[in-house]
Amino acid sequence: MIDTVAAAALPVDEMLRIQKNRLEPEQKNEKLKRMVIVTGTHGDELEGQFCCYEVIRRINEHKEYLNGIVDVFPALNPLGIDTITRGIPKFDLDMNRIFPGNMDGSLAEYTAHEIVEDIKGADVCIDIHSSNIFLREIPQIRISEETAEVLVPMAKKMNVDYIWVHAAATVLESTLAHSLNTSGVPTLVAEMGVGMRITKEYGYQLVEGIFNLMKDMGIWTGPVEAVREPIISTDGKVSFINAEASGVFLPHIYHSRKVKKGEHIGDIIDPITGTVIHAVESPVDGLVFTLREYPIVYEGSLLARILGGVE
Repeated sequence: MIDTVAAAALPVDEMLRIQKNRLEPEQKNEKLKRMVIVTGTHGDELEGQFCCYEVIRRINEHKEYLNGIVDVFPALNPLGIDTITRGIPKFDLDMNRIFPGNMDGSLAEYTAHEIVEDIKGADVCIDIHSSNIFLREIPQIRISEETAEVLVPMAKKMNVDYIWVHAAATVLESTLAHSLNTSGVPTLVAEMGVGMRITKEYGYQLVEGIFNLMKDMGIWTGPVEAVREPIISTDGKVSFINAEASGVFLPHIYHSRKVKKGEHIGDIIDPITGTVIHAVESPVDGLVFTLREYPIVYEGSLLARILGGVE
C-alpha cells in the first residue's frame, strides 16, 4: 500500500510528495515488528533505488513469508533525484543536515519532521546511501561509537564487507540516522557504490543482508542466503590517501583489493606534458575500501581509503 507521508504545494500547480510503500501480512496484530528502509536523501545517490525495488519485488513474490511490517521510502528527496542534484534544489540545502526537522519550518524542515515522525516506533531502520560521483565504496555499514553496542550485532547480519565504527565526534547530530537513534529507533547507515550509478551486484548483496536481518527479527519466515563475515574497525585503522598534486588520477589497482605497504596504487599525470606528476603508493598493508572514481583531482583530493592490518 502506497501512502503519502508528507505533501506540500510547489509552483506551477505541482506537489511535492514523500511516499512510502507499506508491506504487511494479511494477518495483522499489534505485536508485529516493523522495519523501515529509506534512501534517496541525496539526489545523486541511486544505489538504494535498486535495493528498494528488489526488496519489494521479493516480498510480493512470497507474501506468505512476511510476518511483520516493512515500510520502504525510495525517495526522501524526490526533487533532488528529479534534478540530479545532491541537495534540495533551490534551497541549496543538504537534506541530511536538517533532521529532525520542524513542523512549522520551511518546506525542507517540514518534510524532514514528517519523515521522522512516521518512522518513530519502528524496530529498525536501514538508511541506504551511495558514495558521491568522485569515489567508489565497498558495501559497508557506518556506526558511531556511542551506538556500537546496539548496532554492531545487527550490522553483522547485513552481508556487508566492512563495518566502520566512527568516533562519536564525527557524527553530525542533524543526520536522519542520529535523529532516529536518539529517538529509540536503531538505525544502520549503509554505504556502497558510486554516485549517479547503480551497481547491481552490490544491491543484491545488501538485499540478502536485509532479508537475513528480517529473518533474525522474525519479520521474514522464508529461506535466506548465508551472509559474509564483515571486517570491523575503528577510525584508527583507516589510512587516507590524498593527492599531493593536481592532475588526472589513473589507478593501477582494482577497488576492493588488498595491497602491500609501498605498493604502487596509481599515478597523477599531466596530460599536456605527458609526465607523471606523482606516483601514489600505499602507506600500509591493507584493504582498499574507497577508491577514486572521478579522475580529475586537485591537491588534497581524496584518492583512496585503506583499512590497515587486513591480511
